Amino acid sequence: MESKKIDISEELVNRSPDVEKLKYCYECSTCTASCPSAWIFTRRYNPKILLQKISLGLEDVLNEVGLWMCTRCYRCYQKCPQGLDLPEIFLATKDFAIEGNYLPNAEGTLKEALKLVKEEISLAAIYGWLCLRPSEEESARKIEKLATRALKSFVVDYTKEKISPVSEIRGEKIAIIGSGPAGLSAAYKLIKMGYPVTVFESLPEAGGMLRVGIPEYRLPKSVLDIEIQRMKKIGIEIKTDTKIGRDLMVDNLFQEGYKAIFIAIGAHKSTELHIEGENLEGVVDALDLLKEFNTGKKVSLGERVVIIGGGNVAVDVARTALRLGSKDINIFYRRSKVEMPANPSGVKEAEREGIKFHFLIAPKKILGEDGRVVALESVRMRLGELDETGRRRPIPMEGSEFTVQLDTIILAIGESPDLFSMPKEIEVAKDNTIKANPLTLETSMPGVFAGGDVVSGPATVMGAIAAGIKVASSIDSYLRREISANT
Repeated sequence: MESKKIDISEELVNRSPDVEKLKYCYECSTCTASCPSAWIFTRRYNPKILLQKISLGLEDVLNEVGLWMCTRCYRCYQKCPQGLDLPEIFLATKDFAIEGNYLPNAEGTLKEALKLVKEEISLAAIYGWLCLRPSEEESARKIEKLATRALKSFVVDYTKEKISPVSEIRGEKIAIIGSGPAGLSAAYKLIKMGYPVTVFESLPEAGGMLRVGIPEYRLPKSVLDIEIQRMKKIGIEIKTDTKIGRDLMVDNLFQEGYKAIFIAIGAHKSTELHIEGENLEGVVDALDLLKEFNTGKKVSLGERVVIIGGGNVAVDVARTALRLGSKDINIFYRRSKVEMPANPSGVKEAEREGIKFHFLIAPKKILGEDGRVVALESVRMRLGELDETGRRRPIPMEGSEFTVQLDTIILAIGESPDLFSMPKEIEVAKDNTIKANPLTLETSMPGVFAGGDVVSGPATVMGAIAAGIKVASSIDSYLRREISANT
């Protein structure tokens, strides 16, 4: 790259209007403090510093590997007092550099970023696939095609690596319940420390929500399988078809000799809508649909589909419906677009594919004929005062009811952990998540830790990975204290 100064051009501002807002940044470090990637990649990724460099001139930031390490989880954007859309700023900056040939070795820089990711976390290929949004479509931008080439090359090198089992130098066995991103990340770090680790998974195959909750177009199952095989080769024991409450109990694991337990069961239980007609044929649960789609079962939804909900699952299931052949796909959300919890990049991708979003609409009644859904009666909403979630409460507008004809309704209004079989010693929060110490992630039951969606509620893969890494360190500290106390 030439040494001449590259200013923030009008073109870059047009790609991301938020770049212009950088002059209003408070430099409060909220972005860095709220970022799971910044917590994991401490020496390589700092959103605040990247923003400072972009605002001063691009020549100091374009070749930095840190620019490629944003996972686009949007936690920084959600917490920023100025509402700066950092993920879009970073994406626009990379896009601008590639299109303008200011970054001639962009693929090399990206590969270097992936190499650094692999040094810090166990799920580097999954990280790359979910966060870089690769695409081979004709309409894909250069940055998406570049990501595809770099990731494919990275995965090939990944599979060629020789992996040997880690020597178990410690005698304390550790049980991990759940093989999603939190469970696998903790297992990997703990076995690297020399602990014997067993992972228990209720599904027939390992991966948790990575396998059954994320569509193939976002995360190829072949990539997940590669990651699982790496885990097994390094010495992690994974027992599938083993369900807590049916095949094992938390209390019994201590009796079987395990010295610490990590509960990482995610949030796989869907929330019910509780309106008339919910049990009609053609009313489908979003998580059930994703599981069927991801396990290769034949699914037919018809042409006209309405998804009720505004989170990532709602967007994923809408895009899945498109791939299943549905033509007219609409998402109804009871609040405005500002309050919508779905990842903004996923929403934009869905809109590009032709999925329609309708805001300030709530379902009132599901109508059916001969036991099958034929229409949905809804009511328009207005936003009132803030509720306990910090968002403005939706209020029905009298006389605004309307009805749409359809073939299928997909419910995606929220997920929560299934805590039916948890010991009574483990304290549960009002939202049906496990209460855990925010610093150590230890629960109210000594020796039992919890992290990921089972504590936070539905969140991001990177957040779950960060929780798994934190738990591994906490379990190591806990076991060392226990040994010291007994000697």
